[in-house]
Amino acid sequence: MSDLSGISRQIAFLLAVLLLVSACAGPPDNIIGLDSPSSSLSRLQGLKSREVYILTTRAASDDPALLFSGDRGEGLSLAKVRVTIPPGHKTGHIERAKSLPPDPRKDFTIVDPEVFATDNAFVADLRRKIRSQPKSGRDVLLFVHGFNTTLTDAIVRTAQFANDMNFSGVPVVFSWASKGKVLDYVYDLNSTLTARDRLVDGANLLDKASPTGFDLVAHSMGNFLTMEAIRQAAMQKRYNTTGKIRTVILASPDIDIDVFETQIRQLPRSQRKFYVLISHNDKALSFSRKIAGGVNRVGEADAERLAKLGVTVVDLTQIKDTNSLNHTKFADAPEVVQLIGFRLAEGNSLETRNENPGVVRNIARSIANITVSAVGDGQLIVAP
Repeated sequence: MSDLSGISRQIAFLLAVLLLVSACAGPPDNIIGLDSPSSSLSRLQGLKSREVYILTTRAASDDPALLFSGDRGEGLSLAKVRVTIPPGHKTGHIERAKSLPPDPRKDFTIVDPEVFATDNAFVADLRRKIRSQPKSGRDVLLFVHGFNTTLTDAIVRTAQFANDMNFSGVPVVFSWASKGKVLDYVYDLNSTLTARDRLVDGANLLDKASPTGFDLVAHSMGNFLTMEAIRQAAMQKRYNTTGKIRTVILASPDIDIDVFETQIRQLPRSQRKFYVLISHNDKALSFSRKIAGGVNRVGEADAERLAKLGVTVVDLTQIKDTNSLNHTKFADAPEVVQLIGFRLAEGNSLETRNENPGVVRNIARSIANITVSAVGDGQLIVAP
């Protein structure tokens, strides 16, 4: 009886924490297409902007300033926006407006939304964008967001990440139907399952636009969706048949470690060019583990167990970021986001193939006092 009482108290405590978090009002999401009447974007010195292309399984919203809602739509919707980044932006931060309208002098804004009526129109527009880039900037960065994320959250995170790592190519976000609420964990998890086919379809559309290569970055629960799509494509002998996927970065993966092992086994070791970012002080994953029967999530799992699967593991436990949950170090910790950008700019420098044994040591030199160990076919990197 005492055990049941202890479990009940733990569940009550966790629910209280969730309710407290959910009660905290965040920044407004209905900012898409809103211009500030007090600031002209064309005259604002130091303003940066990024076009972000959107692949989404969300249903259209009745509010045009949200564009798409947290409900699941039918098929795959396609759009693009322009995100402005304020002149005083700090690496690792997302400066969001606390009230409407956002002020581009100090806030991220999302303007010029365009929804494409057909796949062909989306591909043609993206192809024009890619061809307008210098040769060194014709890659695509595909970002798959995590749990508790609205479309607005996903868009500004994609723009911030691409900007802060100085990505020279074209950023694209795959936004699955997250409700954007902490109490909808199960809904979000089921939304990732419904989006698996659409992620494969979206990747095929991107390929039709003829980029030089792809870099794929997934975060949190988005890793579950990403790995399910990769597993599915591998079983159909369709994974990376063009060889354009250069790097897959799995940041803070919210995946049951046992499930991850079954997913990755569908890939031959030569195709496991994955960079897994973990942290043992990730509070979000700690909570996820508790509600998932106590099974470790990949983002907090034993590094050597992961490395033995043939992937490159980066332990970021000692790295500090701007988020108290330690769950977004890939984009919030300046040294991490800049390291990722530097290495992606070198083309295939993040690959872990045996014929390129110096790669990990080169990465290690980008962070002082880093520790590198070989474990089976994989690598383990520990950042100070």
